[in-house]
Amino acid sequence: MSEEQPAASVPARPPPLPAFIERSLRAQQMLPSHRPVREFFARALADFQASGRGFQVLCTAGHASREMPRGADALPPPPRPSPSPGAGRRLVVLDSSFNPPTQAHMRMAVDALRGGGGSSKRLVLLLSVNNADKKPKPAGFEQRMAMMWAFARDMHGELSGAGTGAERAGGGEQEGRDDGGMPIDIALTTKAYFHDKSSAIAEDGFYGADGPEQEQEQEQEFLTGYDTLIRIFNPKYYSSPASPNYQPSAGEETPMKRALSPFFGRARLRVVMRADDEWGGREEQVRYVEGLKGPDGLLRKVGGREEWADKIDLVEGRREGEEIVSSTLARAAAKAKDWAALGKLVSPEVGRWIEREGLYEEEEG
Repeated sequence: MSEEQPAASVPARPPPLPAFIERSLRAQQMLPSHRPVREFFARALADFQASGRGFQVLCTAGHASREMPRGADALPPPPRPSPSPGAGRRLVVLDSSFNPPTQAHMRMAVDALRGGGGSSKRLVLLLSVNNADKKPKPAGFEQRMAMMWAFARDMHGELSGAGTGAERAGGGEQEGRDDGGMPIDIALTTKAYFHDKSSAIAEDGFYGADGPEQEQEQEQEFLTGYDTLIRIFNPKYYSSPASPNYQPSAGEETPMKRALSPFFGRARLRVVMRADDEWGGREEQVRYVEGLKGPDGLLRKVGGREEWADKIDLVEGRREGEEIVSSTLARAAAKAKDWAALGKLVSPEVGRWIEREGLYEEEEG
């Protein structure tokens, strides 16, 4: 009698991959390679740090559809900087940590560019790397620059009328407008304060391609929030005398005047109101700006010049009933791999970059 043969073992079927991993793998297979872009910005950052310069334009972003067809095997490295002689009489400066850039940044920039002037404007996305010796978290500088580039490509789509959502949320697309060819520069600075950044931009010469006359005619427009405006006019940032009872005399050349007079001579501020309890409501913020003016206004009291108030444009921010958009919320959505939520907070190419690179998966710290 023959021995009974053991039944052939059937290999256990591996458990299915979690949905978010399957989606991530599929995204990595479908998306173009990001390696050339990462390498470009890593080299550019190293070169800038070694140069000792206070400001440098790294590249000028073009319209996504003009740079590459959809489905191409690899994203091209960003193009080199391209000054446009005679163009850009107003330089719009979006200065942020871009960690990551969001739809709120998109609306801020698009509204400023749409606000008149058309082809006479040029946009620069400015990232400060003054703490470059310390590894930035939660996304490195080269990753932020790559997201700025992706953001610029999305903005070209917004300006040309294709739209990414920011403009529609702001009240609908503007038909007949095609600013998709507007130059959008990606730049670095080592400066921490607006007045120092403004000086570094003016002294660099990149935007003065037609000589001193062109540089003199160009006006800078810095985009910022109401909270930053409060800090700009805080005397403690300008080495004012230590006495809390100090009151500058009318003709005194105060530290604030020495710092901000050149700034307001070449620049203005476009200030987006903050709709939250910390900074008060719309009426309170309007009253603050109005209170800066006049011989008895706040600017004179803190050591500034009353005419600076004429260089401040206060504009509406988030409208009533609209969802809050912030970089903090975008990082949280990316960490949770909630791609639907992330898609409402950032523009399409930025969202794809975050997902492909696995950004913000680690704890912040």
